[in-house]
Amino acid sequence: MIKQQLHNFHIPVMGLAYTIDSPIKVSRFGIDSVISIVDDELIEKMNAFYSRNFELPYKEITQKTYDYRAKRITSYLNLVDTIVKKKFNSFCDELATNKKALNDFVAMLPKISSVKKNLEAYLSNQFSESSDILKYLSENLFPGAIDVNIMTKVDKTNYDKNDSLPNIYNDAHSALRGFANSNLSSSLVLSAGMNPSLFSYIAEFDDFLPDDSGLLKKKVTLKVSDFRSAMIQGSFLAKKGIWVSEYRIESGLNCGGHAFATDGLLLGPIMQEFKDRKQELINTTDGLLQKALSLKGKNIFESPFEVKFTVQGGVGTAEEHDFLLNYYEMDSVGWGSPFLLVPEATTTDKATRMLLANAKEKDFYRSDISPLGVPFNTLVGTTNEYIKTHRILQNKAGSSCPKKLLALSKEYDEKGICTASRKYQQLKLEELQETTCNLSSVEFEKTATSVTVKSCLCVGLANPAYLENDIPIKGEAQGVVVCPGPNMAYFDKEVSLKDMVRHIYGYQSILSQEYRPNVFVKELGLYVEYLENNIAEVREQLTPALIKKWELFKSNLLQGVLYYEDVFKASCFFESAKNDILENLKLFRQRITIVNLSDAEVLK
Repeated sequence: MIKQQLHNFHIPVMGLAYTIDSPIKVSRFGIDSVISIVDDELIEKMNAFYSRNFELPYKEITQKTYDYRAKRITSYLNLVDTIVKKKFNSFCDELATNKKALNDFVAMLPKISSVKKNLEAYLSNQFSESSDILKYLSENLFPGAIDVNIMTKVDKTNYDKNDSLPNIYNDAHSALRGFANSNLSSSLVLSAGMNPSLFSYIAEFDDFLPDDSGLLKKKVTLKVSDFRSAMIQGSFLAKKGIWVSEYRIESGLNCGGHAFATDGLLLGPIMQEFKDRKQELINTTDGLLQKALSLKGKNIFESPFEVKFTVQGGVGTAEEHDFLLNYYEMDSVGWGSPFLLVPEATTTDKATRMLLANAKEKDFYRSDISPLGVPFNTLVGTTNEYIKTHRILQNKAGSSCPKKLLALSKEYDEKGICTASRKYQQLKLEELQETTCNLSSVEFEKTATSVTVKSCLCVGLANPAYLENDIPIKGEAQGVVVCPGPNMAYFDKEVSLKDMVRHIYGYQSILSQEYRPNVFVKELGLYVEYLENNIAEVREQLTPALIKKWELFKSNLLQGVLYYEDVFKASCFFESAKNDILENLKLFRQRITIVNLSDAEVLK
């Protein structure tokens, strides 16, 4: 029996700790969420914590254990699976016997849900026995997915003393193996672009290949920025015999975590292309998949496997949610950052929740703190920012780098050093000191700041789980790093899971009273600001190649504005805000138009 999807939203991965145990918290309600499986040390600590809390057997997996990284991940995911199933069964029993619990659950379901209508009928005493409702629940409810995320670029080579280990022991490869060997039947969410070695490794695990009946025990979800990326990555995997079951479209700038800006392509036009060409994507990848399965001696199937198209990045109202689902024919919408204010759904320490709730629009910004060298969305006033600044003032810039998950720079060591580490920053600053005579004081300070701005994300993004669960934190203090998207500025209080879900479905609003721009207008504004700032930084050093790049960026933005003007004028959505949206589009079109590259001094 194919059970219908209960909710049309999901909770994406957030940082290392923020969704590390979200399935344990929300899966019983049918809500899908994503665990990061980057940090095996955090995972081992959470394994011990939850084993103790649920009185389940636990055996520590130390770093002396062979293949410890993969084994830690497998063990924790199996534990989460066990706990989720136990909590789900107890929840169903409670719903069958406790009308208040059932009422609360029904209040969290979307208005269009047939399950909601049938449960409301039971609450109106149209079912005669509690056994009737228990039977209905067992046939129609199921736990939300326990999905996992791997950032494909976080794939450090590991060593046995001075000898590099084979690729399969790289960090991302080991994490993949940990998921593949688990009991889960869920999705691997791949983000941050293509890693050919990692993608090829997926095909070595039978759970990712269809069985004789066409069942995929483990699925692949690709987080993508545009249609071209989806076609390239989806085709590469299909040639290996791997089907992409979901394409998760994410806004380039209006999102949490790392911000991967497009070439000025906006979310609306990107989704329009997916809507118009999704069948082309399915047919192309299906043809490649069938050939690959045939070569592997596997059964081939007449019809393509199921594909979902989902979107995330800056959505904040029920109307925006419905528009994305209905106009662009999306299967689900990701709601990330607002859930940082929901203790029942995410693991955020109290101090950080308060910081997020009190923060204003100006406090959220794209930073250069990530050692990956990619802009990173964060917030003014974090404990990590305070500790890092204090160390810089004491001439002790940098982190002790205990985890080395982002030790990817080969500039000073073939084994890799993290650019946020004390070792790297001291070497870089010493090198800078030697060139002082060639730099003005302003240039020197700017360059030094570009070195010391990097933060230890490995520790900072894991610490919230330790703080919230009273797990001792060992080693040098790093504080907390938080990675909300700009949309977080419009949510100003801690809320219950029930209230957040009811906000998503339009039963009530939990937004602050401050003005909030439409999701598409907000993203456009971020891109216009991005264009203006980048041109200002390189104006005196523009090359013909850079001019070409930014002219394309500008052109794509202008085309995006025209697209939105047509869509919003014709749409029956956003009637109350339509004039404001159109006026903002007009103002942004004027700002884009006056960005002038022709009078810049071009390097010959």
